[in-house]
Amino acid sequence: MDKYLEMVRMRFLMMLAYRTNYYTGILIYSINFGAYYFLWTAIYGGKESIQGLSVSQMTTYVAIAWMARAFYFNNLDREMALEIMEGKVAIELIRPYSYLGMKTMQGFGEGIFRLLFFSVPGMVIVSLIFPVRLMWDPAVWGLFAVSILFSFLINTQINLLTGITTFFLYNNAGLIRAKRVVIDLFSGLLLPMSFFPGWAQEIMKYLPFQGISYIPSMIVTKGFSHGQALEAILQQAVWVLILFVPIFILWQLAKKQLVIQGG
Repeated sequence: MDKYLEMVRMRFLMMLAYRTNYYTGILIYSINFGAYYFLWTAIYGGKESIQGLSVSQMTTYVAIAWMARAFYFNNLDREMALEIMEGKVAIELIRPYSYLGMKTMQGFGEGIFRLLFFSVPGMVIVSLIFPVRLMWDPAVWGLFAVSILFSFLINTQINLLTGITTFFLYNNAGLIRAKRVVIDLFSGLLLPMSFFPGWAQEIMKYLPFQGISYIPSMIVTKGFSHGQALEAILQQAVWVLILFVPIFILWQLAKKQLVIQGG
């Protein structure tokens, strides 16, 4: 376990070394939030609420959604694709640790850095400029902490699956771009699930994407009751377990594919 913790530390320090990314990250977070704030203000107009969310709840929802994204977002699929295409993955496979576990820990270190140095300062800035109303209930933030951890795991698992496909597709740049668009749209980052048509909501109940952004954002905005929040977190945990299955199967096939390529 020590070597995996060291990977978290090393990725954290690597992110810390690039100070320019730190400042631009805060700026980008603030600009993104400002753009969505004015967009949703225009959409609401004089309406008190839409689909059960008031203007203040929607403002907080957007702020939390982008805050959570800074934690769960990573480019592990692109990193894996590059390592596989360049053949570097062959060296990683003979090292005394799990390649996928190593990638997950690197993403976790990056996520911790983004949360502490992008999200928190960015949240302070937008809270001073825009009417963001945060709940200071420890129970709510406790549920949120558990929820965004599962968000990270689900998003990372999807990235690992996408990265593994490089073994079979050889160049999956298009798939990686498409995956990012799908996650941003169907995770609730750009639009809450409750704003989709009823038939679309029914379909998305059987997909893992809402566990990435929608659930943690709704927990903080009190869009969920306590019971609904616990049920939603349980749903996230179930998806984490389910996604282990295709990852395991594809990874076993991918390692055999790598041997064939090397032969």
